[in-house]
Amino acid sequence: MGSTTRPRPWVTLATFLVAQVVLGCWWAAFHPGLFSRDSVLYLSHTLAGPWVSDHSVVYDGLLWLSFTGTGDLGAVTFAQTTAMAGALTYLAQGLKELGAPRVPTTAIAMLMPLAPPVGAFTVSLWKDVPFTICAVAIAGVCARIAARRAVTAPALAGLGVSFAALGLFRANGFLVVGVTVLALAVVVRARRVRLLPAGAAAVALPLLLTNLVYPWFGIAAPSKTYMYHTAFGDIAVAYRQRPELFTPQDIGLMTSVAPLKRWWEGGTCATVNPLIWRRGFDWTQADAHATGLLELWRRLLVTQPGTVVETRLCRGAIAWRPVQDETVTGGMTYRFSLRPNADTYVGPDKVADFPGRAVFSLRPLSTELNQVAGPWLTGALAPAYDWVLWRGATWAYVSYLAVGLAAWALRNRYVLGVAAVVAGQQLTVLANISAQDFRYLATPILVGALLVPLLLGSVGRLVRTRRAGRVAGE
Repeated sequence: MGSTTRPRPWVTLATFLVAQVVLGCWWAAFHPGLFSRDSVLYLSHTLAGPWVSDHSVVYDGLLWLSFTGTGDLGAVTFAQTTAMAGALTYLAQGLKELGAPRVPTTAIAMLMPLAPPVGAFTVSLWKDVPFTICAVAIAGVCARIAARRAVTAPALAGLGVSFAALGLFRANGFLVVGVTVLALAVVVRARRVRLLPAGAAAVALPLLLTNLVYPWFGIAAPSKTYMYHTAFGDIAVAYRQRPELFTPQDIGLMTSVAPLKRWWEGGTCATVNPLIWRRGFDWTQADAHATGLLELWRRLLVTQPGTVVETRLCRGAIAWRPVQDETVTGGMTYRFSLRPNADTYVGPDKVADFPGRAVFSLRPLSTELNQVAGPWLTGALAPAYDWVLWRGATWAYVSYLAVGLAAWALRNRYVLGVAAVVAGQQLTVLANISAQDFRYLATPILVGALLVPLLLGSVGRLVRTRRAGRVAGE
């Protein structure tokens, strides 16, 4: 395994520039960016109203600034390419300081943007992109903590800022922060007392903004259905599997929101989409009866915990299952929509309309790059590559193996902290997620790939140590 020598600034700059150039090519090929229905919603409510905080107010604001300031959204996706190049470089340099082999780590950091799960993902108009960038940065800070075996003041500040950003870019970000901080607190010894308040502040920030600050600016809280839709999905699964559990009062409550046929058809454990995004499900009525539906869900949780747990495990399969399940409705991994414009994906009158909605259309800056990147991305979507390219669970396990072996080889328990944010995201997604979208678990893919040289170097170090011990004993 490589030794911890002084960083080489020219290597750092070269790594960043190569990653930036490659990601810039993706940007030019799919300008202004890939998108989905959520992407259109991010902007539509800020222009057509009312502004709501159901996704990420910060990311919605960035799209609004780009659209109102430039008339397009390419500024956001280009900024994402620069931030991603910086985060990958930062993590790679941190791992090399820790002792990862320098040449392989640098090579992987330069080559990773060529892979569609990195390149195409980075130029997508999703809040998950900056969220993942922040998570990669956290892993980079933790790598430096492990290299120094100490939580320095700059590292603590870096964690605090990254944790806060993580909570601002996803509604469940504060849960990821909470699990990550607890994992780090178990690993580190120095400044543990300061680490916990920093994490607590980051957890409290989005809750404070949503409940106290945003309302002052006329930004409405998320709808109850948006907040509790996974619980409603649990009810649908239970109704489909065990209809005898439901009383006439329960049936009356459910039919006030959607026909029983919709509840039955929506009772697919791998995704909530067939329930809440299909005809017949009334979001207004669901909001009005949210209290009663939550009481029904709590009763099922108490009386039929196995059903609820099995449903959550099924829906959270993207977090723990290395391969998709083609036999289950919604069990296939969702990657990208690849639709040419908003109308072909969302459809007219499906979201609040606004002048300029045509901004959500693919307008490549380079036809040549698009002709190369398009087939490259399409080919990567083949089912045979799903487990290695798009399933974060695979790379989460690689991450744990890598930090575990490195901690053993280096006799440094702090190395385990590098995968703390991976564990935080994996456990959070496992507990509460809506569908099998690869973007929900993109962090392990990026972090895990960069940990491969550390993994191989640790194996080599352990083998050499064992051989040296045998020789000494002869």
